[in-house]
Amino acid sequence: MLILHCPNCDVTAEESEFHAGGEAHLKRFGPGASDADLEGYLFMRQNPKGVHFERWRHNNGCGKWFHVARCTTSLEVFGSYAAQTFAPPEELLKEIEAKRPGWSKKEQSA
Repeated sequence: MLILHCPNCDVTAEESEFHAGGEAHLKRFGPGASDADLEGYLFMRQNPKGVHFERWRHNNGCGKWFHVARCTTSLEVFGSYAAQTFAPPEELLKEIEAKRPGWSKKEQSA
């Protein structure tokens, strides 16, 4: 079971109190977008073996969205941060790099 921390209301709880919302940091397309852009947004997702950035909602708490960095193989949670950010915080990326030498965000987005 995952233990997640909501950065909005500062609550740490089991994953059953939260709801997963898929991959974080996706570029969303609005009216006037090309069919290829819309198709990419709707259907093309990363499914990495390793570190992944995800959106979660604190269903049984504040109800707000936030992002989580976790490993898909070990279920290790590296940290959480506000959903209003466009990229993971540098200190979180450094922590992941310290625990997983050779890992980098660039490798995951390729």
